[in-house]
Amino acid sequence: MNRFWIFLLVLTIISCGQYSNAASPTVTPLSPPITDSTTPTESQPETPTAEQPTQIPAASGFPNSAEYEWRPIITSGLTRPVDLQPAFDGSGRLFIIEKYGTIRIYENGQLLAQPFLNIDDRVNDSGNEMGLLGLAFHPNYEENGYFYVNYTGSGGDTRISRFTASGNTADPHSEQALMVINQPFPNHNGGAVAFGPDGYLYLGLGDGGAAGDPQGNGQNTNTLLGTILRIDVNNGDPYAIPADNPFGNEIWAYGLRNPWRISFDSLTGDLWIGDVGQGAWEEIDFLSAGSPGGANFGWSIMEGSYGYDGEPQPNLLLPAAEYSHDFGCSVTGGYVYRGAMPEWNGIYLYGDYCSGIVWGAILSNGQWQSQILFEANVRITSFGQDENGEIHLLGDDGGVYILARK
Repeated sequence: MNRFWIFLLVLTIISCGQYSNAASPTVTPLSPPITDSTTPTESQPETPTAEQPTQIPAASGFPNSAEYEWRPIITSGLTRPVDLQPAFDGSGRLFIIEKYGTIRIYENGQLLAQPFLNIDDRVNDSGNEMGLLGLAFHPNYEENGYFYVNYTGSGGDTRISRFTASGNTADPHSEQALMVINQPFPNHNGGAVAFGPDGYLYLGLGDGGAAGDPQGNGQNTNTLLGTILRIDVNNGDPYAIPADNPFGNEIWAYGLRNPWRISFDSLTGDLWIGDVGQGAWEEIDFLSAGSPGGANFGWSIMEGSYGYDGEPQPNLLLPAAEYSHDFGCSVTGGYVYRGAMPEWNGIYLYGDYCSGIVWGAILSNGQWQSQILFEANVRITSFGQDENGEIHLLGDDGGVYILARK
């Protein structure tokens, strides 16, 4: 029997503690942001309470995965899809990023030939981890037509930009760049873009690349690299810093190596992060809804719950789940299921790019549990969630699949 199917991975790791003082970071937006009405201070953030999911009824165990499948809905016509998002406008459309610089629309069971957006003229995709990487629609997209992307541009720098669309067409000339962030190496660009339940825009950035965090960015809050950023795109020019951000700048959480996909539970608002490991461990990180921010996830002191440049410390928030490189090589963060199959309600699904394994994670009897559920037989580039809470899987083969009963 394949070892992937007989392995049951159970992890019960979650902790939190005080966070050390950090100097006000040097910020590099396209133009200086403003703060919200109350100027945040640079004092030490308050110690957060223990991170636990919001208590909403959910599955108490894992369904029999043999009764379900990842059913293909797109089998051709896409090149290296890396993100899938709905516009939450009631249209049911799915917007799929092709890494090389286009966004495609899947509507009424068809992949439309005409791209929604084509910016391949400005996307630098020369490295495997570079390209058009992330997409999020403004909560008021129906009224303002705004959506936000993360891509690598000239010189490999990360660019966070806003575009405007109408109908099935976005205007490539409508770009307003919010941030341009220098990337010292061509990997670990992160790429996630997501609106939180608070209406702020969250961005996932890697540590700047190479191996072993040679510049020490993971533990340096004077850089935007190796972080989750949180900005207010409804105020300021080009954005504002929320007054309750923990360090008085854009940083919401830090100590990350390469967050490849973040998501908010659409029901609870909890934040989930898939952080790609170095040479031994892949991890899933978690922040409960209402967290004050300031979490330090440990890289490069830690790789997962294991020491890398140091040993476990009380100020580090350790993973909710992790797995060794016996079962893959690069985690792909996913989503909490909130669709029409109640037996899956509340289960967080995530996978590995190399092995194609899909895990589920839940909190059971006060402890995190993570279990292998599927072997997808594709390189998993991303997951996506539609307006109805159903979860999709994207493969490097160009396929898009939906979790469904057999």
